[in-house]
Amino acid sequence: MRTHPMKLVTIVCEAHAKVVVTHLLSEVGAHGYTLFAVEGDGSRGKRPADIPEFANIQIEVIVPPAVAEQLLEKLGNDFFPRYAMVAFESEVRVLRKEKF
Repeated sequence: MRTHPMKLVTIVCEAHAKVVVTHLLSEVGAHGYTLFAVEGDGSRGKRPADIPEFANIQIEVIVPPAVAEQLLEKLGNDFFPRYAMVAFESEVRVLRKEKF
């Protein structure tokens, strides 16, 4: 079985940023993403998921390394100043690289 190195970019942000973040994913060349509601506790306090408009979402996208770098740079420069958000990347290996 042959696998291919890729990057998993995880973005946790306020639900209010969903449209602009998913638009950015398309803009940088991501072919798809997974999105789900999340809740937790952090530097800005507890974020419950009981009111969808004020909840947090988590978006995960698998992309080539160059796309991950571009995505994280745009998030850091253009989105972090305006939205409550964290983002990080992880190394992953995929079976069908043409899907990403």
